[in-house]
Amino acid sequence: MTAHRLAAPAAVAGTASLLLTVVGAGPALAHGAPVAPVSRTVACSPEGGREARSAACTAAKAAGGAAFGEWDNLRVAGVNGKDRQRIPDGKLCSAGLDGYRGLDLPRADWPSTRLAPGAALTLDYSSTIPHTGAFELYLTKRGYDPTRPLKWSDLDAKPFAKVKDPELTDGAYHLKAKLPSDRRGRQVLYTIWRNSSTADTYYSCSDVVLSAGARNGGALVPAEGTAERADDGDSGGGSTAMPLVAGGSAAAVLAAAGVFVTRRRRR
Repeated sequence: MTAHRLAAPAAVAGTASLLLTVVGAGPALAHGAPVAPVSRTVACSPEGGREARSAACTAAKAAGGAAFGEWDNLRVAGVNGKDRQRIPDGKLCSAGLDGYRGLDLPRADWPSTRLAPGAALTLDYSSTIPHTGAFELYLTKRGYDPTRPLKWSDLDAKPFAKVKDPELTDGAYHLKAKLPSDRRGRQVLYTIWRNSSTADTYYSCSDVVLSAGARNGGALVPAEGTAERADDGDSGGGSTAMPLVAGGSAAAVLAAAGVFVTRRRRR
């Protein structure tokens, strides 16, 4: 993937950014999204390069909504932990926000990251300014079908990892966790970031392919590769994958995969 380089905040302090208004989002003081494993909102953004031109991202943008330029702005105010009451089934990836509705398309060819079941995971969550809050990581259950709309019942009842108030370093939060060992094939890694210093809750879908032969740190699965269904084992062989750098800065992680994103400082 190719696009623009992730710039340090000081380098773009005087640069104006185009802001899209997302209905129901309210004022924000922090913005962010997972860059590794890459989230749908990052992959399909204008900075997503090749992945933004993939069949899934093209279909997502054709489905409507005007917020794909705001990859770090997928948030809902005033949820207060009542995610399952506020976010409807089938709209988990968009958080029910109309501007992101294309992210909810049930497809088995979303840009995804290959990971090893039961392996250590570093989720790099790019953010603009530090804020307190808790991250919760969920994984879809065995038997999850990516060709059906994602529902709350597709996720485990409890997160497999929770991280509270991590430090923002090099433009990202680096969340350490261990993946469940009993999943295979295509799954969704669902991340919830509950700000405690703002009223916002952020929601993200990162598509992953769990394969026993995956390298540590993950690898990007080409979007045009063979689609894999959950629990199909280690199918999809033959695709060439690019290694990612786990635990590094958001810029380093994206650069290793050929993704360069321009940071927009928000207030």
